[in-house]
Amino acid sequence: MDYLVAALGLERWVSAERALHGRRGPTDFPTAPQDLRLALEELGPTFIKLGQLLSTRADVLPADYQAELAKLQDAGPRVSGEIIKATVEEELSEGVDVAFGSFDSEPMAAASIGQVHAATLSDGARVVVKVRRPGVVEVVEQDLAILKNLAASASRHWEWAAQSDVVGVVDEIEEPLRAQLDYLQEGRNAGRFATNFEGDSAVHIPSVYWDLTTSRMITLERIDGMKISDLGALDAAGIDRHKLAERAAGATAKMVFEDGFFHADPHPGNFFIEPDGRIGIVDFGLVGTLDDRLRARLRRLLTAFVREDPERLADAMLALGASTEPVDRTQLTQDMRRMLNRYFGRTIGEIALGPAIRDMLGIVRRYRLRVPVDLALLLEVVAMDEGITQTLDPQFRFAEALAPYARPQILGHVSAAGARHRLEDAALDLEELATEVPGELRRLLAVLSSGDFELHVRAVELERLIARGERVGDRIAWSVVAAAALNGLAAVAISTRALRRKRRKPNRPGRLLPKR
Repeated sequence: MDYLVAALGLERWVSAERALHGRRGPTDFPTAPQDLRLALEELGPTFIKLGQLLSTRADVLPADYQAELAKLQDAGPRVSGEIIKATVEEELSEGVDVAFGSFDSEPMAAASIGQVHAATLSDGARVVVKVRRPGVVEVVEQDLAILKNLAASASRHWEWAAQSDVVGVVDEIEEPLRAQLDYLQEGRNAGRFATNFEGDSAVHIPSVYWDLTTSRMITLERIDGMKISDLGALDAAGIDRHKLAERAAGATAKMVFEDGFFHADPHPGNFFIEPDGRIGIVDFGLVGTLDDRLRARLRRLLTAFVREDPERLADAMLALGASTEPVDRTQLTQDMRRMLNRYFGRTIGEIALGPAIRDMLGIVRRYRLRVPVDLALLLEVVAMDEGITQTLDPQFRFAEALAPYARPQILGHVSAAGARHRLEDAALDLEELATEVPGELRRLLAVLSSGDFELHVRAVELERLIARGERVGDRIAWSVVAAAALNGLAAVAISTRALRRKRRKPNRPGRLLPKR
């Protein structure tokens, strides 16, 4: 309400109301980012998750909004242990006492979607059981419908919303929101990470107990340890923080550059350091994936950045996705050049990736470019992981640790094997095209012969040409009109002149012509 009052210029009319609420001046009011965070907290689990996802989207929100939304606590009121046990028994079709050796009714944590309880199996294995809150799926579905309607309405009535494509943003967050409701999907994610890190002694992925896992509950191996951000506990345990930073950076690099499958929620609460220094990772509801096409886009960005080539960097940014408005490529290239100048002459190890990523995404926001959601997640994950390693060891160079993993991605693009792979892909595309084109042409001819079709064309680049064509057309039309008018006037003039001559020499009756 305060924001709307300020936007409408009505502050002087509500000064008495402010006084009643004990507010004495504008400094007593929350900032706009704080207002947004508080509103999302009041609106409930869907909007809290929305805020958490948006806090990772530097291509959508400025840094002050991101920082504020990152404070959103994924917490909710506790559900009674009896209700949780009843849910578990519904899912497993057997009593909690039969399925588990012990089950703690008091939750270890209560989040907006699920509640976590400590338990043991009949063989004594220590586990955690995450159970979905009753009725939360219906709430999320209802909230998503509201969000879509609000986004569509805002796009119709608010120019900024239309230009920022808020409808597209809501569509992008819909899938990850729904994925976090399905614990079977989280279990599959955990299993994939376990396979990727199999044999890696530096990383511990908890095992999934599939016979005790459904879409509404998941049972995982319990990981005990210190939070990665608890520096006092790490020092007391004798953990070498520099080596720990190296292991954390190595895990991130492997997920991104080797596996193409990464943990997309790397806040300190999801990383536990075991007594032997191994990193235990938990919470696999939000993940990102890099397919071949996205890898190629990332490679173009990295290559242009390393070569300090502003034109290639501008092309790489434009290749990420369409803009909601025309883009001045010359100006975009100049902005990229200015950004690169800030890092000119530094080695990759001397560059702080977080500020560089935020500089680049600031330009993305300015030109309203659409970044693929997985790439936006990746860039934010890299920035967050760099922050974690810097906390562990301020002298640690995160970019330098990633370089050995990133270099093959860049060089692989120009290698013989890389070229052969691209040629093979092109051959497959040509084969598919040759197979599909005849059928598509037949369908096109059928539509054309029916005459029942409409063609809508819009090309911003042709607007000037069209305007010029319209001016030329106007000139031609006026020339034709003018020529017709002149022709008509000439005919009238000739007729009038002839008539005048005729009146001057009339034939007089009775007068004989002289003889020769």
